[in-house]
Amino acid sequence: MRTALVSASILALIGAAPTAVAQTTTHQEGHTIVTPQEVPWTAAPPILPQGAEAALLYGDPSQEGPFVLRLKLPDKYHIPPHTHPKPELVTVLSGTFKLGMGEVADEAKAQSLTAGTFFGLEPGTRHFIYADEETVIEISTVGPWSLTYLNPEDDPRQQTQ
Repeated sequence: MRTALVSASILALIGAAPTAVAQTTTHQEGHTIVTPQEVPWTAAPPILPQGAEAALLYGDPSQEGPFVLRLKLPDKYHIPPHTHPKPELVTVLSGTFKLGMGEVADEAKAQSLTAGTFFGLEPGTRHFIYADEETVIEISTVGPWSLTYLNPEDDPRQQTQ
């Protein structure tokens, strides 16, 4: 039950309708265990460009406190320049994650980060991403979490209206 409630919280926070997820994660007093086969993948919320998948592993992004979220980015995926109000701590789990800094998305200036790479971004850091192959990242940070596109027209929620 906790997994579905937490997943509903992240989806509601970032603009999606609540969606139930697999109930296979172990939640016992004092710890959470999620095996690779139990990662509760769902469509990523509409604040991200279509095609990505998300899995909330720990915490509640809409509340104060830590949370861990995985994103599975498909081949040829791109998130335009944006910022976050909280620090973002990211580990590349598979594939190649291309991270670029600044207000203009220029793939040629993005750094290729392979599986096992960690990076940390301070609040307000202007950045953009590309993935040229399926790539999985894990984001660890504290809530409440949000994403703000530098150009409001890049926000996928604006494009569907």
